[in-house]
Amino acid sequence: MTHNRSKGFVAVGGVVKPHGIRGEFCIKSYADSPSLFSRVGALFLQDGSKSPQPFTVRSWREHKGLILLKLQGVDDRNRAEEIRGWTVLVHEDDLPDLEEGEHYLYQMMGCRVVLEDGTVVGVLENFFETAEQDTWVIASEEGREVLLPAVPEFVVDVDLDAEVITIDPPEGLLDIYLNPEPPKKKKKRKRPSGRQKAEGK
Repeated sequence: MTHNRSKGFVAVGGVVKPHGIRGEFCIKSYADSPSLFSRVGALFLQDGSKSPQPFTVRSWREHKGLILLKLQGVDDRNRAEEIRGWTVLVHEDDLPDLEEGEHYLYQMMGCRVVLEDGTVVGVLENFFETAEQDTWVIASEEGREVLLPAVPEFVVDVDLDAEVITIDPPEGLLDIYLNPEPPKKKKKRKRPSGRQKAEGK
């Protein structure tokens, strides 16, 4: 899940398209568990940078890798079409409590990322999800991006109070992004002279 510029809200999805004619619509969920949609008091929809609007969840279900939502006040396909591309938010206070040692991704955005010896890799700037795991986007001081699979064997410690994440990346991964080899110059091919062509006939 990602933090939203609207203070106190966290983005948990994005509206993809309407589904059917009764106001149901598909969203791409950023939440680790879709059960979140039945545990929050209200969802908020936001159009760009406008103020989030509250809605009560009538129903939700999983469908082909997406979540189908039915909200009170979105009663037909035309209204569902109007909210295409909007962001789905929840209030921070409505997020479920985590187990000890767990963290929401939005809480880690902006944290310094370091190696176990204290070497600074960069700042955690973003993330994206794949079928296998989350991948973190770390921005180095030089402006390069490092993509790190966010799996337990590579993430050693998260200290939110100090805003520091300690990682142990697989061997060679940082070199790929931070010390790329310069492209090799192509050798120029010698073109045969006109005389050689003539002699070769």
